Amino acid sequence: MRFEAFRRPSLVRRLVLLAAGWSITVLLVSAMVLALLFQQAALRRFDEGLSELIDNLMAGTTVDARGEVLAPALTDLRALRAYSGRYWQLAEPLPDGGWRILVRSRSLWDAELSAPQDLVERLAAAPGEPVIYDVPGPLNQPLRAMVSRATLPDREAPVLFMAAEDRSPIDRDVRGFITATAVAFLLLALGLVGAVVFQVRFGLRPLFALRREVAAVRRGKAERIEGRYPVELEPLAQELNALVSHNQEVVERQRTHVGNLAHALKTPLSVMLTEARQGEGPDGESLATVVERQAEVMRQQVDHHLRRARAAARTPGRGERTEVAEVLDELARTLSRVFQDKGVDIDWDAEDGLFFQGERQDLLEMAGNAMENAGKWCRGRVRVRAEPLNGERLRLTIEDDGPGLPPERWTEVLRRGARLDESAPGSGLGLSIVDELARAYGGDLRLDRARLGGLSVILDLPRAET
Repeated sequence: MRFEAFRRPSLVRRLVLLAAGWSITVLLVSAMVLALLFQQAALRRFDEGLSELIDNLMAGTTVDARGEVLAPALTDLRALRAYSGRYWQLAEPLPDGGWRILVRSRSLWDAELSAPQDLVERLAAAPGEPVIYDVPGPLNQPLRAMVSRATLPDREAPVLFMAAEDRSPIDRDVRGFITATAVAFLLLALGLVGAVVFQVRFGLRPLFALRREVAAVRRGKAERIEGRYPVELEPLAQELNALVSHNQEVVERQRTHVGNLAHALKTPLSVMLTEARQGEGPDGESLATVVERQAEVMRQQVDHHLRRARAAARTPGRGERTEVAEVLDELARTLSRVFQDKGVDIDWDAEDGLFFQGERQDLLEMAGNAMENAGKWCRGRVRVRAEPLNGERLRLTIEDDGPGLPPERWTEVLRRGARLDESAPGSGLGLSIVDELARAYGGDLRLDRARLGGLSVILDLPRAET
């Protein structure tokens, strides 16, 4: 169970691992760079000592009357003690690339300093520059050696001045520095990781508090999120409060619709029960006729309240997207067949890539009711236009060439059950449902005079990104 919990994504763990990983990487690279710099500085000081020894050799070396090379009497006691770790020798390069030992320090005793096979070539390639290399000593201790080439007065052949010293103390110092640096940086890394954990936990404390408040709202212990949060979380808290308010509003609407539906069905049921007891309806109507008429009223009421319930529960912006041109094309073909006897010409146009932010069925219902209403009252022409208003809204305009409607009745026809003409078929719910669905999506419906002479229904709806 604990292993499964560890495998689940964790914001705290992610932040801690990222910060700790970056900090440890920086510390590791810094420690390596410091160790390298310390080693180079130590070797540079070491090489300065070898260079000073060679300079002293060059300054004191002479050539006698026989042409023999005479080394100076140096006061460095280490060079006088056998295998002391500080050595020097003078050599003469040979034509075959080797060399011949001329003089050597007493510390070498019967040994000699070895050198790379290409030493003479390297010295000749860079005149005046010494050659530095590592070589095993007489007792196999690690030596660092330096060789310089120079020409002495009264001697044509050049002389190789070679000096070497045991580098073990330098290596020990470098290892000690690396160990101390590693321990110090390890402690620093542990401190940084602890600081990161504390920082993340402390920084995310408002998020944990928000989670507790949301849980309290879910359990019914609170109605809203009341805490004050940082600017990064305040919008989230506001959106959660808006979501809670929306859900409460939806529940209240559903309760109201259920109550309205029950109230609307009482009258038809009472009429049917009364007529069933009497055996016939008013004006001598048969019981079947009364039942059929009242059942149709009940069906219309049920259909109306179901649509209102769906409109009330609609939450815009849930990710659905519907292509407007496809819906208008389908409606135009369907309504052309419905109004075939009337000869209605339905002209529609929509920009390519225009999408409605919502369900296809809702767009079919809004556009279909408005277009059916236009086809019912037009003389022969219905025009539909869909166009973008901006990046977030689109406009759907349905016009007809019918008799139109006086402006004082525009508000009336949007009420439930309102009808333009009682002699025309229908329940008077069409534009009311369109208005409710549009408002549920955050849009709106307006009526205006059409350019064709009749009524213009204008729908502003949310637009989805392409």
